[in-house]
Amino acid sequence: MEFNQPKGIYLQIADQMCDRILQGEWLGQKRIPSIRELAINLRVNPNTVTRSYQMLIERKIIENQRGIGYFVSTEARQIILQKMKDEFLHDELPRLFKIMNLLDIDIGEIADHFKNHKGGKSNEK
Repeated sequence: MEFNQPKGIYLQIADQMCDRILQGEWLGQKRIPSIRELAINLRVNPNTVTRSYQMLIERKIIENQRGIGYFVSTEARQIILQKMKDEFLHDELPRLFKIMNLLDIDIGEIADHFKNHKGGKSNEK
């Protein structure tokens, strides 16, 4: 955890959990660490992890099966991808467009770099 970041620790934990789901480390309908286990592993207060879990439960990314533990929901991956896509389109893309306008970069240049990047090529000189 980055304790000096402006983003709250519980949000960092939730982001880290979502990353694990997206990377396939935590699969749908599979058990994830308990609040206590994760708090010990991350060396944070269990209340902080509880806050992360509660937020992810509210977003239907994880679910609590009473007496058994916490599990990744079956639709978690799609929910996370949609949320990240929405954030990109509403937050990051307008910033990118602003920079493109300031630097007089057209969409064709961006498309060329995207194709090269996606194809595994590098434009390093």
